[in-house]
Amino acid sequence: MAINKNSPFVGRLNAKRNRKNEPVVDDLISGIFRGDKVALARSLTLIESTLPEHFKKAEEIVERCLESKTDSIRIGITGVPGVGKSTFIETLGTLLASQGHKIAVLAVDPTSKRSKGSILGDKTRMETLSKNERVFIRPSPSGQTLGGVARKTRESIILCEAAGYSIILVETVGVGQSETTVHGMVDFFLLLILAGAGDELQGIKRGIFEMADAIAVNKADGTNLKNARIAEIEVSKAMHLYPPKKNGWRPKVLHISAIEDIGVKKIWKIISDYTIAQKLSGSFLEKRKQQNRDWFFESLENQLKSDFYTHKIIQEALEPFVQKVVANEISPFSAARQLIALIKAVPNSRKS
Repeated sequence: MAINKNSPFVGRLNAKRNRKNEPVVDDLISGIFRGDKVALARSLTLIESTLPEHFKKAEEIVERCLESKTDSIRIGITGVPGVGKSTFIETLGTLLASQGHKIAVLAVDPTSKRSKGSILGDKTRMETLSKNERVFIRPSPSGQTLGGVARKTRESIILCEAAGYSIILVETVGVGQSETTVHGMVDFFLLLILAGAGDELQGIKRGIFEMADAIAVNKADGTNLKNARIAEIEVSKAMHLYPPKKNGWRPKVLHISAIEDIGVKKIWKIISDYTIAQKLSGSFLEKRKQQNRDWFFESLENQLKSDFYTHKIIQEALEPFVQKVVANEISPFSAARQLIALIKAVPNSRKS
């Protein structure tokens, strides 16, 4: 006997199934506080979702997780593709887990501008670390965000901390985009470079080297060890051209081999010493306050942008303006100004 898919019975059954599969905020939050990885993963999926019906739930989860006070360290790790970020994170993560720490890795994968897809292969590259019970790895697509940081990375950090992870490692894509974003959300910023790839010469320029709290010349092993040592000396000399940071810290430079586990312990000691010094001086807390301030303005800009593009008037007028700009009938600046003026002219117009 065939079942009528349009019958009221089937409709009620499907609705019941959807309600059953839909995550309950209270259950997710209690799971996060228990350190349940499944609850944490489902919550992060809600946070990353672009569906309007998930926004309210995501916001409530973040708000309640903010109430959880944790003594965490947020570490940003960046470098060009192929520098060995994933191998370094696996080596460092294994070391920290053996010392009793709980580590969350927020690994951001490149997103294709054409297909909008991403590889999400960090768990494959960190095979050993991903099996460790004290480690949580969350690969996320970077989207179109500058700095290679996923759109909801700040919120993801809050959730991981509420789940009891004391060390948060944020890996960026590292493809030449601005790294200011990740620098503004972590306590310690580590730059990995390669010897002989021209990276060491960037030390004489202001930019990413200026933001780094430590610079490690990776893959200092085998025949490349000599070049790595030379690069370390050159970068150290270049860094002396910079004045100390506002908090008094002078960036450390060293050579390491993540694959042979050489120098990784030194990096962790540098991070530990840095954290202790900054907490004693009060700079650690001040930096966290600045991060929250930046988070607020970033959220404000995102909300304004979202409200603009979802406004009914803009949705109706946008494409005609695009066509005029493409045909050189109007300048992009003039088109943007006129679009904004449409909303100003009807301030109480409803969004679609």
